[in-house]
Amino acid sequence: MRALNIALRTFHIGAMSVLVGGHAFDVAPDALKPALWLTVGTGLALAAVETGGRLLWFHQLRGVMTLVKLALICSVAFVWDYRLPILLTVIVIASVGSHMSRRFRYYSVLHRRVIAYGSGPGGGGGKPPDAEGQGG
Repeated sequence: MRALNIALRTFHIGAMSVLVGGHAFDVAPDALKPALWLTVGTGLALAAVETGGRLLWFHQLRGVMTLVKLALICSVAFVWDYRLPILLTVIVIASVGSHMSRRFRYYSVLHRRVIAYGSGPGGGGGKPPDAEGQGG
């Protein structure tokens, strides 16, 4: 599963890079559609791997941040002139989210506490985090 996650993440980052770069250099929207669909497809596949088949992911900060990124990407269709700042904001959210400690990434906004679950990278194998948010 780890190899799949790494492969999906690599393709996702590459596709998003092409998409953002294309918008930065005013590439025709039709030429960017393959990068857009590859970004969306690999993002959905990553989310499926991350959820581990559970709804918990959606109310942990890692899932909430992903849903915010998705909403921002969808907003581009309505505020086209702001697409580059929006996509750059998505990159910032992604970078912060992927480097947050477990105590933030696995914090459930629904339960208002950290709930470590073994799905996805750094899931802790279901081990509860210690005071520093690291698996026990």
